[in-house]
Amino acid sequence: MNHHDCSGCGLCLLVCPVWRESRDVRLTPKGRARAVQHGATREDLAASVAGCTLCGACEPACPEELPLVDMLLELRSGDAFPQAARKRDAGGKKLFLAGAALHADAERRARTLALLDGYGLVADDGGDIVAALAAGTRIADGRIEAFRAPLCGARRLVVGDGLLLRALRHWLPEVAISGIGEALLPAVGAKLRVGDFYVIASQAFNQDQSRLIARYDRLRASSGCQMNLDLQRIAMPAAGQARWILEGRQVERIVVEDLAERAAFGFAGKPVLHLAELA
Repeated sequence: MNHHDCSGCGLCLLVCPVWRESRDVRLTPKGRARAVQHGATREDLAASVAGCTLCGACEPACPEELPLVDMLLELRSGDAFPQAARKRDAGGKKLFLAGAALHADAERRARTLALLDGYGLVADDGGDIVAALAAGTRIADGRIEAFRAPLCGARRLVVGDGLLLRALRHWLPEVAISGIGEALLPAVGAKLRVGDFYVIASQAFNQDQSRLIARYDRLRASSGCQMNLDLQRIAMPAAGQARWILEGRQVERIVVEDLAERAAFGFAGKPVLHLAELA
């Protein structure tokens, strides 16, 4: 499925943070689809493509179920996820790819790993690959294979970066892969309370929204916490929207799944905890 399958309904605009800030339809999934349908090239769409935050909120809103983030990445690079050879190893390991923010924070990384019982930490967490995918730049020949090699024997992967999670599902379709938030939900549930604002990592959640929403709804109901979900129960990204997300809310603590989003809430004057600290 591609841009030509877009019906132009505009539901993606309801959740697009770029549309909320700019009110420029050219910078939205709908605008890009209409432009492609009328002959626009990658060069014509460069400004629109560069402006996307990759939050993934548009995907669960799309009634056509278009892979909108994949389509955007393809516009950036010409090949969203370069092909990799399929290999299978029956080793059955459980591995953790921490991501850039946790990679730089040894204490919180260690806490997260301790909560992921029986998981091994992967030394190469693909930071350069994430940067190349996001920027649409070429990944060196053999780099994906070198990155995938130690992962092919995994039974389960927990991945700290939402964009890398998406890529690994293309490259390792036989492996069960989840984000940190999903993996630690059982440990977090009893620790949340009324007055907490729980910030779901939008990239990981929105690509699995239909499967995960019931679990987060139960967590919200049992704890009384608030979450960064809109009326369609789509996770809105904190980057650039933290003030808007908290507007009008009475909050005592903020809990983030993605450690990189802590800084976005520094203005609030409230404790901001990574979920591993809470658990």
